[in-house]
Parts: sequence; structure tokens; C-alpha cells
Amino acid sequence: MRTRRLGTQGLVVSALGLGCMGMSDFYAGRDDAESMATLERALDLGITFFDTADVYGPHTNEELVGRFLRGRRDRVVLATKFGNVRDANGAWRGVNGRPEYVRQSCDASLKRLGVGHIDLYYQHRVDANVPIEDTIGAMADLVREGKVCYLGMSEAAAATVRRAHAVHPISALQTEYSLWTRDVEDAILPTLRELGIGFVPYSPLGRGFLTGRFRTIDDLPADDVRRSHPRFQGENFEKNLKLVDRICDLAREKGCTPTQLALAWVMAQGEDIVPIPGTKRRAYLDENIGALFLQLTADDLRRICEAAPKGAAAGERYPAQAMAAVNR
Repeated sequence: MRTRRLGTQGLVVSALGLGCMGMSDFYAGRDDAESMATLERALDLGITFFDTADVYGPHTNEELVGRFLRGRRDRVVLATKFGNVRDANGAWRGVNGRPEYVRQSCDASLKRLGVGHIDLYYQHRVDANVPIEDTIGAMADLVREGKVCYLGMSEAAAATVRRAHAVHPISALQTEYSLWTRDVEDAILPTLRELGIGFVPYSPLGRGFLTGRFRTIDDLPADDVRRSHPRFQGENFEKNLKLVDRICDLAREKGCTPTQLALAWVMAQGEDIVPIPGTKRRAYLDENIGALFLQLTADDLRRICEAAPKGAAAGERYPAQAMAAVNR
């Protein structure tokens, strides 16, 4: 497994990470036994960068990852997040970036995970009602206390990242990025590279759409959250299928799967980029790993961009309420 650096503070991770969210929440079909086997398989394959958050479940995903970490903590680079708030029934309660909440959330995550420190601690969403300097200042206190090693942010605007980085070095920004979500190329990526901050794309497979496995909305279970996303609905779904069909054609020519082509494209955008495709199944994990061995030529990259140019996806990436919380 190759490694990549995130930021300039010393954080080194496997070139491909594993997003754990879907093991516990949002995507239907929870199977803790298979999820634990997938985590074990990932570690065996050299993936050491595991991503979770307190809001997934809520809380149950951290507990699941925590069970896996027993006896393996020193082999894993652990990332978790705070800031998105849900009640015990799962209802959304907004975003909280208050300093006292930062500390409370960190302590609770450490307990659920059963660890003494968090390697990379993200602010999951920016709280528009709290100065970013206050939130990052509280996170910096956690670093000084040894509870956290490196700081990250998620879905923050370029200007916000710049302000945060002035308070304490930010090692990584996590934001959606894939062949159908390329907004970060305009301002985010140039800012990160100017400041020496790594980039961790989530949903690099377009929430599974770019795999080519979904041909109708009925391919998703009735309780799958993606049914509420605009890109999976009505005419948008049909238009986005045409985009995926073009990716599938290129993958066949290349002798790989659409999944591997889409992942390899993300990784080819820079050595400072570490995608975290999520899966709870070993078979899909093995397919994802294949992207590491796929070499894309300059002509491949040109043809992929022609097939899926920036802005090609139909529909917003989230429903309106969730869109209001990104790029703050």
C-alpha cells in the first residue's frame, strides 16, 4: 500500500482510506458482522486510514469502529468528527461549533472509540453562529492536551479554511469530490495547495451512482437516504444515467470497472488527495483497491473529463437543508 501525506504537520496515511458511515447509518442493510469483516479485510490490504463521526448512528458507528480497534489501535490512523448534532432518535438538531461543545464531543468520542487519542479530528460542518477562530481555538486546546494529533475541517469554504489555518495548522479538509461533484476545483483546491493542506474527498463514487449499479430508483431500498437526494430523483436520475453510461464505456475499454476508473481519476488529481470510499462489504472493498493499480494516461484523463465535464451532473448533491450547511 502506498502512502500519502496530508498537510505539512506529519500526518501520513494509506493512499486510499475507508469511509465507515454506511456500516451504521443512512444506507440500508446494516450488518455488523460483515462490517467488522470488511474493516479487518481493509487492514489486511494495507488500508490504515479509517473515517467515522459521532453523528453516524448517531454514535453507533464510533462504537462499531471502537470494537474493531481493540488490539489494533497502533495500526490505524483514526479520523472522527463533531459538529453535526442529532438527538437520540436520529432527528437533526443543527450544527454546533461552540468551544464547550468541542470538548464535550471529543471526550464522548474518545470513550465510544475506546482510545486515548484521535489522530485526525474534523469539524464536520462550520457553525455559522460561532466565529471559526473560537471553534478552532478549542480544537487546538485538544491538541495541546494530547487528545487529538491533527486538525481537520469538512465542507468549509476557502476563506473559512484560511481563517482557521491562521489559528492552528489544518492538516486536511474533507469535502465531496468525484466525477460528478467538482466544485472544489474552483477555489478550494487552490487554497489548500497554497496553505499546504491535504484533501480527503468523500463520496468519490458519487454515493455509489458512478459504480453503474443503480439503473432505477427501485435499486435503492425504501429507507435509503439517497432517495431524498435530487440527483437520484426523476429526470435527474435519467440524465445522470447517461453520464454513468459514458464512464462505463471508458471502463470497458480500459479493462476495469466503472468504480475503479472513477476512483483512479480522483487519485490522479494530486498526491495530496486521499479519497475515502465507503463500503460495508468486502467484495466492494476489493474492487475499490483495484483502483490503486490502474494507471491513467494523459489521454485517458482527457477522455474521462470529456465524458464527465465539470457541472455535468443533474441536480444538487444534497436536499436544500443540507446544501445550506456546506461551503460555509
